[in-house]
Amino acid sequence: MRHLAYLALGSNLEDPAAQVRNAMNALDALPHTRVLKCSSLYRSAPVGYLDQPDFINAVVQVATGLAPHALLDAMLALEQACGRTREFANAPRTLDLDLLLYEALVLHEHGLTLPHPQMHRRAFVLQPLLEIAPDCVIPGVGPAAVVAKACAEQQLVRLDS
Repeated sequence: MRHLAYLALGSNLEDPAAQVRNAMNALDALPHTRVLKCSSLYRSAPVGYLDQPDFINAVVQVATGLAPHALLDAMLALEQACGRTREFANAPRTLDLDLLLYEALVLHEHGLTLPHPQMHRRAFVLQPLLEIAPDCVIPGVGPAAVVAKACAEQQLVRLDS
């Protein structure tokens, strides 16, 4: 059985645009998983720790036969394979992958909360998400297009289509 999920990708080290594009291909190669849609790439300012380069962000829609935790585990392994280290919160990174939505599942378990608990506050997630899923509804929050209006002051630059 296939489930639709949305994943956020970000990078600000070691050719970030290439890191994000390579990660899109790697996600498509995961077992029982296919990338269906990819957003454009967006440049955004860092959040939290500000003394670092801007990020390149994107969102992909995947169809997967993996359960939510198995998908997250595969994403974390991909981060590690791409050189991700976790020195401190919001540190610069080669690759950051977040599981945003898995169908309409609402889940609060150790290590995994769905929908992603910060996604509705981040223009660098919402704009690329709306590009590929304009009618997306965030369970427990509402239509992504409505909540994105609250993030209008967050500056993003679309890099490609």
